[in-house]
Amino acid sequence: MKSQPDTLTPNHPIVLIDGVCHFCQGAVRFIVKRDPEGVFNFASLQSEPGARLSGGQGFEESGEPNTLVLVESGRRTVRSSAALRIARRLRFPWPLLYAFIIIPRPLRDAVYRYIARNRYRWFGKDDVCPLPPPGVRERFLDGGQG
Repeated sequence: MKSQPDTLTPNHPIVLIDGVCHFCQGAVRFIVKRDPEGVFNFASLQSEPGARLSGGQGFEESGEPNTLVLVESGRRTVRSSAALRIARRLRFPWPLLYAFIIIPRPLRDAVYRYIARNRYRWFGKDDVCPLPPPGVRERFLDGGQG
């Protein structure tokens, strides 16, 4: 398990996800496969490090996770902007998606929110955060524990 960093560096952004969401778990596998240099680390929003790093962002009023949070150089980015910033640092051709940043954020986020609202129904969820497989687990700040 990695130690929890006190300072965040631009070389190791942290992706905070809903650890019980199958769509989000798939997003982690997608990122890991296209990030061979291991630039990104991860934490579930439900974990202590994830909750601390999110600064309260990424949660509905009910306390349920509702978005992706990217913590990069100590700065938090959410929803579609976070997804595009992640794509920008993946192996080619995925950085080309960053061109969608020119679409006004409210329009991008409307699509993002629609998917986020339906993700459990479309993709399912677990009752608790499962442990990621070896090779991915080491990239979770909390060892993959939610």
